[in-house]
Amino acid sequence: MAFRDNLLKKMEIDKNAKRVLDSIRPAGSLHKVDKNSMIFLLESAAYAYEKKRDLDLYYKEQDDGKKRIVVLDNDLSVYHTTIDDVVIRKSPFVKEMVSIRNVIKILNDTDVVVSKKEASVRAIQKESIDTLDLSFDESDLKEIEASGTDALAMSNSEGVMESLLLFCEILGYVTPPKSFIVRGQTVMSRRTEMEDETTLYGPIVLYNEADNEIKLVEGQLSTIEKEKINQLHKTAIGQAAPDMEGAEVFKFLKKEAMDIRR
Repeated sequence: MAFRDNLLKKMEIDKNAKRVLDSIRPAGSLHKVDKNSMIFLLESAAYAYEKKRDLDLYYKEQDDGKKRIVVLDNDLSVYHTTIDDVVIRKSPFVKEMVSIRNVIKILNDTDVVVSKKEASVRAIQKESIDTLDLSFDESDLKEIEASGTDALAMSNSEGVMESLLLFCEILGYVTPPKSFIVRGQTVMSRRTEMEDETTLYGPIVLYNEADNEIKLVEGQLSTIEKEKINQLHKTAIGQAAPDMEGAEVFKFLKKEAMDIRR
C-alpha cells in the first residue's frame, strides 16, 4: 500500500481504538464494549477468529506453540495459552468443574492473562499500526499537497479535509481548546508544552468548508491571550488577514512535514 493509504488506515485504527476505549466501563456495568470497533482492530492486526461454545475468540500463533488469544467480551482479556485452556476458564461445562485443577484455573487466571481492558486495546492498536509501513519521502508529501490544492480549486471539501488531516497526522497537530474554535470551521494546531507548564498553540490552520476557504495563522498563543484569540476569530471570519491562505497553506504544511523527516 502507498504511504497515503497506510496513513489513512492508521488514522482509522486510532479512531476505532478511541471508540473502544470510550466504551469501556467499570466491572459490573451493563454497558457493552464497542465490539465492532474492537473487531476492526483485531482484523487489522491479523488475528484469526474462532467460535468456541459461547466465546468469540481472536488469536495469533506464537513461537512457543501457544497462542495470543483475545476474548471478545467486556473485559477484553488477552491470554497467552491455548484455546482449549481459555474455553475451560471462561466457559466450562459442569463436568469440567469437577476437576480441582480446572477449578483453580477458573478462579485464578493471572498465570495466563497478559492484559485486560484499556491495556489490551492499546496493545492491539499498536499491533495494528505495526503492520503498516509509515515511512515517507518528499514525493509522498507532494502527492498530498497536490491532492489538497486540486480539491481546493474544485471546491471538493472532502478532498481538502483529507489532505489537511493527513498533514495534521504527520505533524501531530491537534484540535485546540474550545476558546480557539470557530463555529462551522475545522481548527487544527501544533501543541507545544513549555518548561513553565504553559501550553502554546500554533501555527493554526482554519478551514471553512461552507466557503471552501483554508487559512493559516503563524506564531503561537496560549489560552490566556484573549486579544490574540479574538484576532484569530476575526481572521477566521474574514475581518483580519491571515498569514497564508489557499494553496500556500498546503505548501507550508508540506515543508513542515519535510522538516520533521530530516
